[in-house]
Amino acid sequence: MWDERYSTDDYVYGKAPNTFLEERYSVIPKGKVLSLAEGEGRNAVFLARQGYSVTAVDSSQVGLRKAGKLAEENGVTIGLIHADLASFDMGENRWDGIISIFCPLPASIRKMVHRKVVAGLKPNGVFLVEAYTPDQLRYGTGGGKSADTMTTRESL
Repeated sequence: MWDERYSTDDYVYGKAPNTFLEERYSVIPKGKVLSLAEGEGRNAVFLARQGYSVTAVDSSQVGLRKAGKLAEENGVTIGLIHADLASFDMGENRWDGIISIFCPLPASIRKMVHRKVVAGLKPNGVFLVEAYTPDQLRYGTGGGKSADTMTTRESL
């Protein structure tokens, strides 16, 4: 699905970083950052431009190729990992920050991924997440059609 969506010369979500991330990235300690479901690279490239060492993980090879191209255009280097988050090993005590910007995962997988996030963060590491809540279904303007892939404060 994502390979097909990203199979265009245009960047589906643009090249500018997500506004939430742009406004809050400074809470992440300088160091190594993992970007979950990075897509075409806009957020990873932004963080690399701010001096972070960034690794982007995504299930779309097409998106990751575009992320690499965007990094090159911006004169930065980012790590690129093609993986399914359900089976991806984030390691332990490895990351100063992990970001998840609109990563729609079914609840059962999301819980497992979030446990990996906690294990993967270094002490004082930051998990920065922006996600749709089930309330989004009323608007129909993005985020999918299933409440199961959306996050509530309680489920987070």
